[in-house]
Amino acid sequence: MSGQGGHTALALVSLLLLLWREAATIEVPQDLKQPPTIIKQSVKDYIVDPRDNIIIECEAKGNPVPTFSWRRNGKFFNIGKDPRVTMRKRSGTLEIGFRSGGRPEDYEGEYQCFASNEFGVALSNKILLQVSKAPLWPKEVLEPVVVPEGSSLILACNPPPGLPPPLTFWMNSAMIPIPQDKRVSMGLNGDLYFSNVLAKDSHTDYSCNARFPFTHTIQQKNPFILKVQSSRKVAETTPTFLSPLGTESSKMVLRDEELLLECIAAGLPTPTIKWFKKGGDLPAQKVKFEKFNKTLKIINVSEEDAGEYVCMANNQLGSVRHSIFVQVKAAPYWLDKPTNLVLAPDENGRLVCRANGNPKPNIQWLINGQPLDSALPNPSRQVLGDTIIFRSVQMGSGAVYQCNASNQHGYLLANALVSVLDMPPRMLGPKNQLIRVIENNRTFLDCPFFGSPLPVLRWFKNGQGSGLDGGQYRVYINGTLEIRRARAEDEGTYTCVANNILGKADNQVRLEVKEATRIVRAPEHQAVIRGTTARFDCKVTSDPSLSVTVTWMKDDKPLHMGWRLKKNEDTLTIPNVNEGDEGTYTCTAKSDIDEDSSSARLTVLDRPDPPTDLDLSDPAERSVRLTWIPGNDHRSPVTQFLVQFEEDRWEPGRWQNLSSYPGDLNSVILQLSPYVNYQFRVIAINSVGLSEPSRPSPRYQTSGAAPDAIPRGLQGWGSKKDNMEITWEPLLDLERNGPNLYYNVWWRRKDAGEEWSNVTTVESKYVIQNTETYVPYEIKIQSWNDHGPGPMSNGVIGFSGEDEPTDAPTDLRVSKVDSTKGNVHWKSVDMNSIMGEFKEYRLYYWRESSLVPGLAVNQEKKTKGFYTTAAEPSAILSDLVPFSQYKMFMVAANSRFESPRSNTVAFTTKEGVPDAPKFFRINRRSFDTIHLEWDKPLEPNGILIGYQLKYRTVNGSRAGRPQLETFFPNVTEFTLRLPDRSTRYRFYLSALTQVGAGEVFAEESPHFANEAYIDQVDIATQGWFIGLMCAIALIILILLIVCFIKRSRGGKYPVREKKDLPLDQVDQKDQDGSFDYHSDEDNKPLQGSQTSLDGNVKESDDSLVDYGEGGDGQFNEDGSFIGQYTVKKDKDETEGNESSEATSPVNAIYSLA
Repeated sequence: MSGQGGHTALALVSLLLLLWREAATIEVPQDLKQPPTIIKQSVKDYIVDPRDNIIIECEAKGNPVPTFSWRRNGKFFNIGKDPRVTMRKRSGTLEIGFRSGGRPEDYEGEYQCFASNEFGVALSNKILLQVSKAPLWPKEVLEPVVVPEGSSLILACNPPPGLPPPLTFWMNSAMIPIPQDKRVSMGLNGDLYFSNVLAKDSHTDYSCNARFPFTHTIQQKNPFILKVQSSRKVAETTPTFLSPLGTESSKMVLRDEELLLECIAAGLPTPTIKWFKKGGDLPAQKVKFEKFNKTLKIINVSEEDAGEYVCMANNQLGSVRHSIFVQVKAAPYWLDKPTNLVLAPDENGRLVCRANGNPKPNIQWLINGQPLDSALPNPSRQVLGDTIIFRSVQMGSGAVYQCNASNQHGYLLANALVSVLDMPPRMLGPKNQLIRVIENNRTFLDCPFFGSPLPVLRWFKNGQGSGLDGGQYRVYINGTLEIRRARAEDEGTYTCVANNILGKADNQVRLEVKEATRIVRAPEHQAVIRGTTARFDCKVTSDPSLSVTVTWMKDDKPLHMGWRLKKNEDTLTIPNVNEGDEGTYTCTAKSDIDEDSSSARLTVLDRPDPPTDLDLSDPAERSVRLTWIPGNDHRSPVTQFLVQFEEDRWEPGRWQNLSSYPGDLNSVILQLSPYVNYQFRVIAINSVGLSEPSRPSPRYQTSGAAPDAIPRGLQGWGSKKDNMEITWEPLLDLERNGPNLYYNVWWRRKDAGEEWSNVTTVESKYVIQNTETYVPYEIKIQSWNDHGPGPMSNGVIGFSGEDEPTDAPTDLRVSKVDSTKGNVHWKSVDMNSIMGEFKEYRLYYWRESSLVPGLAVNQEKKTKGFYTTAAEPSAILSDLVPFSQYKMFMVAANSRFESPRSNTVAFTTKEGVPDAPKFFRINRRSFDTIHLEWDKPLEPNGILIGYQLKYRTVNGSRAGRPQLETFFPNVTEFTLRLPDRSTRYRFYLSALTQVGAGEVFAEESPHFANEAYIDQVDIATQGWFIGLMCAIALIILILLIVCFIKRSRGGKYPVREKKDLPLDQVDQKDQDGSFDYHSDEDNKPLQGSQTSLDGNVKESDDSLVDYGEGGDGQFNEDGSFIGQYTVKKDKDETEGNESSEATSPVNAIYSLA
């Protein structure tokens, strides 16, 4: 969550400055002679701690420095005669010490400070000094309080009177607060009220406590013993008021204080309290209900809060009302407080002292601390009630005037200086000050000045134009210029000029307007798992000319970056988060003139702590109550509790899940199995994961019982032709319910009228021998233990074993054979010959060979089943390979055996369309051609008669006109000439048989290869490349010349003649023109040969074996090759393929060494 704390604080400061400037008056500079002014004093009602020294403050300023004196209880207080009292230097503050003895109580009274110099006397308030008191609780013997159940009760507190009054509260002997609610609560007087008493209220330690704030001591009253007489039936009662009593009462409160009204009612059921005000509504903004609606609180009381307040208590038996008449009185408060007055000779002026209160206050004027009535008459001064008028004042007539407004509830005292001065204007602030402010903020340019008569002050911008006042500018009486909303165009130099009849003065202020510092990406609340990483963003924008510092705080304290926490320009990273990292993180971006801040909360989530204190209760035969105390959920609520159990009879030490429960439960009834010695543990689960298991509970043994479960999976089947195995799943360990578990198995032939046979066994299988083949039996089972039998199962049908079928299907034949499928026909067998459960007629078929010459096939047998009971059934055999020779036979099958084979049938599938070519590759070998290569399909599905190539140009989503090429079956490549370098094609290639075109292989000419080729062409046309090639050719030519020169120095060595080897053609046609289908190995060229683009093959022109005699060469010690070799021209070479003798450039280089 982003909080603009810095800007809010600045706005508040601006508002306070505005209010101060509104009320500011002209202050006389301190270097001028002037009467004293009180600047600091103690509060009127001054309560001190008796354990500390007493300090009564009084500070004043003036020129000359004032002297101080005190009055105590209206009489002069001679400080010099009391060794315990001292006055601070250049101050009027009194210090009263008690190290040498004395009682603070002896100095209680009313004190007033007088600050004097030759120009007047200033007075402080009358300070009432009192010493805090914490008297002991009077000793008393409290008799036990005995009350009948349902009646009301008041336990009186009556704390000792203290100064200030103590705070009261009720606790028991274990120092635990007495629970308070709608029925039981403490009143404003400290008493404990019971609207009705219940039996559970019987206690021996109801104790009222009083806390004295100054001494920080708590005193405890002797405890009450409360005995409640319970009864079977408690009578209900209508409401009555315990406080206040009667039907009406009154309350007086002073203005601006807090009003507390209380209504506490008795009754059964407990009454509810409602409040309303007669003749108007309750002031919603100031009203608060406390103590379960029994107390009405109104803050900052004003005169309109007076009136009649009604509280109503009601329950189902009735209601009662009480009226409280509230009077609002007021100590004096200022309407117009007198302020300092500076006059020039012969000027007029006035002092006004207006105050209000209830009752209306009395106004009294004093001069230099003496009643104005007793002062010497002054013809230039006239008193008119709350106003003093001055006319044509003269030098030397200045003084300090005091106004005292008082009534029975308090008083106000104000000092006002009247100074008579004759002085030209002067500037009091610093010269040529630079002020930097934030754009769009309210801005104040100060220009403190003084002069008498009071100068007229005007502001100018950049030394031009008329005075600034009005619009977005406002000039205050103290010289301050307000700019309501500073903008960039408001930058400049502002001049303030003060004028009076004696002269003028000026000062300048330079204003710079800056962009605000703002957090544009603030940190956000995060909830992260313990051990992971948390990141808080804090991206800041600011004025480029301001230096900004970003700091982080955690819980309002500076965050120290250690080895773990990392801060960069925009982010705070907290790796491996732990619980200590949880808190509120605040990012503060601060410049020289403003700041912004934003906070976010980091919550650290973790797996919950394991539950504790597992307890078993409410035992029953097959259940028990398990209760536990949940552990700390680590800020991620527990969503589920998993209860596990362990038993020590069958799988000791293995914990198994029993059941799970919602996370808001901590007491559950567990459903258990008999004859198990349990212990339990609980695992808490929240969004983070599973807690560690709790400590195990005590063991709980359930008693035994007969089995409840029926064995599952009961079935009968024959493993041999003359038996039947009866099997079932044994009961689980927790289903045994008691010791010595065994099974009673029952069986009889179905529909044979036989009696049931049975056997008892502890195994999970029983075999019946000497049965007839495949006979149905009825089977049932029952489990037993020492406590008796369990429920009997329902009967199931089982069969004895099967034997081999005796008859084979006959007259197997096939019809309507096409390329991939055919119809199969046969004659069925007698079902009695199946010797078991008939499963299917099972057809075995395989591909004997392909009609394509030279194509090898897989002769693996395949099967297909047909279930039918028709006499002469038929079926479709599909997924056959075209142009192939097939064979098949059929058997009849039961669950275990197959019958003898039927007759074997051979058939041939017709020719079909071929598969797709084995591969299809597209290469771009030159600037203007594309070369295509492919291979024969793996399954031609007939005699290939050729290939069909369709292609068209493509340009994005647009396609050109299609074109078609056909090829003989022995052609597997094609070269296409391109009209231009950027043309691209999409090709569709398919093989052909007499039936038609086969599966299409689609490819698109490569795109990136085109670009690469174009790049190569461009490089080859560059001048530097051509020059480089020429230089290399020249070097090779020089080397060849050197080789010819060296040649004359050694003998010649003949080189063995090379002869071209004749090669067979790649593909050959039979005499009838059909294509002979060879394998890939048949078409490989001879090793060392290379196939040209036109399909011809020639032997390599170079071979190391052909050099030298027997391949043995001679080398010098330095490794150079000795000798020469020659190449003989083959007599059968065609013209144009002759090669002249040449010396190896490599050997030539070695020989140069």
